Amino acid sequence: METERAPYLSGELPRPEPRPDGVDRAFWDGTRQHILRVQRCGACGESQFPPEVVCTACGAGDVGWVDVPPTGTLTSFTRVWHPVHPGLVEDDVPYLIAVVELAPGVRVVGNIVGDPHRRDLTFDMPMEAEFEDHDDAGVTLVQWRPSPAPVRAPSDA
Repeated sequence: METERAPYLSGELPRPEPRPDGVDRAFWDGTRQHILRVQRCGACGESQFPPEVVCTACGAGDVGWVDVPPTGTLTSFTRVWHPVHPGLVEDDVPYLIAVVELAPGVRVVGNIVGDPHRRDLTFDMPMEAEFEDHDDAGVTLVQWRPSPAPVRAPSDA
């Protein structure tokens, strides 16, 4: 049984907050349902994130959204030691920022939840999404945590 945890950042969601627009609305609608989505080109089949109005691989305008497993592999991370936004306070640091490669071969950025001083993070380790609801702001953020389960390789998608 999973225990409930406090939001990654203390207090209210600091500004700036996500503001879904026409291009990324499907992504944010998915996160509210705890579903992870990326764009996939109908012409060439390549996946992409962040969202664009055209395919970044072939230039076609036939990009749609597909649900993807909320798992990936850690490709990079950094520890932030100083508050870099006025909405953050000294108690909010340090925190960990990750780059996670999803099964379709696209990479996303998010925070790693849990102990910000952890030393067990390794490149290519399996990660799983943790959806953090901020009902007051009407958004759900995607955070990341190490996963005990193996992750499918990007070529398996």
